[in-house]
Amino acid sequence: MSKKERIEQAEHAKTKKAALGEDVEIEKYTTGTKNYDALNSLDEFPEEYKQNLLDAGIEPSGKERSGSFLQRDRSVVFSKVKYKGLELMSTTDAMAKYDWLEDYLWKAIPVDMDKYTAEVELAQSHGYFIKSEAGSKVTMPVQACLFITSDKVRQNVHNIIIAEENSELHIITGCSVYHAVNSALHLGISEFYVKKGAKITFTMIHNWGGGIEVRPRSAMVIEDDGVFISNFILMTPVKTLQMYPTAYCVGRNARATFQSIVYAHGDTKIDLGSRAQLQGEGSRAEIISRVIATDNAKVVARGDVIGEAANVKGHIECRGLMLSDNAEVDSIPELKATLKELDLSHEAAVGKIAEEEIQYLMARGLSEEEATSVIIRGFLNVNITGLPDALAKETKKMFDMSLEKVM
Repeated sequence: MSKKERIEQAEHAKTKKAALGEDVEIEKYTTGTKNYDALNSLDEFPEEYKQNLLDAGIEPSGKERSGSFLQRDRSVVFSKVKYKGLELMSTTDAMAKYDWLEDYLWKAIPVDMDKYTAEVELAQSHGYFIKSEAGSKVTMPVQACLFITSDKVRQNVHNIIIAEENSELHIITGCSVYHAVNSALHLGISEFYVKKGAKITFTMIHNWGGGIEVRPRSAMVIEDDGVFISNFILMTPVKTLQMYPTAYCVGRNARATFQSIVYAHGDTKIDLGSRAQLQGEGSRAEIISRVIATDNAKVVARGDVIGEAANVKGHIECRGLMLSDNAEVDSIPELKATLKELDLSHEAAVGKIAEEEIQYLMARGLSEEEATSVIIRGFLNVNITGLPDALAKETKKMFDMSLEKVM
């Protein structure tokens, strides 16, 4: 598709509401923001913002990272890679550098899916491009942060991630906002391409605020023997969030795993889930979510597995915990099979903390508050598999840091 055709499709979809989630008035937010100068080092980033980076899993020193990318509002202020076999830059720069990138742009996600995808095409503000070369094993994670520091800003990013054949790529991405920002809109398009025998792990921490509206649109195309593992953590309030990433397991024995941990509080409204389309023979998918809702939070937790090839397996596990009579959790697992030689399953449960569990822990010396905290931690503690040991420890550390803020 030519750029002219993409723009025409986007123009026709400018008022197309999303199929799920609350509608957002895009026009309330501005693209006319200040341009920020590039930094020579992440250490030069203003001190007042560094805690927000840490809360989103971003290490300002860049220590134990294979590369770092930082976008402030609509400006890329830092991009640096340390290791051979890895490329990292603004998507805008990558599109100017590589003509072949047109072959990937808007291939996993339709540009006219809804008005949010259309908006990103018509008014894109960078995003990141990450590519691992064929055969390279970049086990130290790349970190990328999409950061908002201005009120009423509209951040429209398009990320493209490519793991070439038999390569390995690990990414920690943090989406965050400065605590003084009252309202903003984040639109994030992310397209992942996992080639034959390649592996991508993607750990995403959302660190928003009560006035932020968020509409990510993500999809993964996974070829023969490819592996994609997604870990999503949200522990802070958000005004509205709607996301439904889709993995297309097109290759033989392709594998996709989604693990989501959500603590929804305040007046947060969330509609999130994960979908796997098993098109390659022997492909596999697992979708696991843990949701806690308290205060006035409303959460819809979805899972969808579609089996379209022989010997595929898919499983959905969604568990919700209610801590308030004013909160709400809807669990919606879906399975679809188009032939007989496959195995799809799901389990879903929503409930409260059992009183006998609290009494048991209190009988062993804990206060009621401490007992509740222990139960919540145990409920949210999903066993994240498939990560290198160092990254697994880092992910656990980020989870603990996120949990500390709400406990």
